[in-house]
Amino acid sequence: MSAPLEIGFEAERRLLRLRLARPKANLIDAAMIAALDAALAAPLPAELTAILLEADGPHFSFGASVAEHLPGECRAMLTALHRLIGRLLGAPVPVLVAVRGKCLGAGLEVALAGHLLFVAPDAELGQPEIKLGVFAPAASCLLPEAIGTAAATDLLLSGRSLSGLDAVRLGLAVEATPDPAAAARRYFEEQLLPKSASSLRFALQAARADFTARVREKLAVVERLYLDELMNTRDATEGLRAFLEKRSATWEHR
Repeated sequence: MSAPLEIGFEAERRLLRLRLARPKANLIDAAMIAALDAALAAPLPAELTAILLEADGPHFSFGASVAEHLPGECRAMLTALHRLIGRLLGAPVPVLVAVRGKCLGAGLEVALAGHLLFVAPDAELGQPEIKLGVFAPAASCLLPEAIGTAAATDLLLSGRSLSGLDAVRLGLAVEATPDPAAAARRYFEEQLLPKSASSLRFALQAARADFTARVREKLAVVERLYLDELMNTRDATEGLRAFLEKRSATWEHR
């Protein structure tokens, strides 16, 4: 199987491009999580000014591998995913995320952990986990910070999706454009490239220090809620298995 992630430097090593490379779903599975985490953990050039995260194919990501959410596997998967989320939150340079098509579940959680989001107007952004009888731990921490408690609660409880235009209206994304990768690249060239890479690192740290601390603290609490309480309920397992078996879930509300 081909590598899940394409990695390359551009603009004389001022830009690192990371491209999810398993279209059309670009699942955020164990292999993709490991590849992203390794790319972000690697030593970065001092002159690096930004990271651009994008995806091959018509969709950014359909989300996580549902099979990896089942009891027996979910603890390792969630631990790895949240380590990646932490890595993105603490990235020393701005992470620009370009989203087309579907950006769902863990795909949206990864996108939300970046710094600036550029979207196609008809993109679909959502956390549908509740429809499977589970919830989205990282999004439960990131969405309220991005769009406020009421709007975040609506999305997390309904499982509905936003369009790219809605995402801009709510302040989740900075621009909706037919070519979000080009818009992110333009932002890099016009707003970041002319500036000192070292000064930008300090500015980013200053702008997001309290945000990052709040999300990290809450994520630890929410992860325990998911693993130690939710996953001990009958309906959580039923919802996941029903999805994999392509049938409707039968809820017993316990």
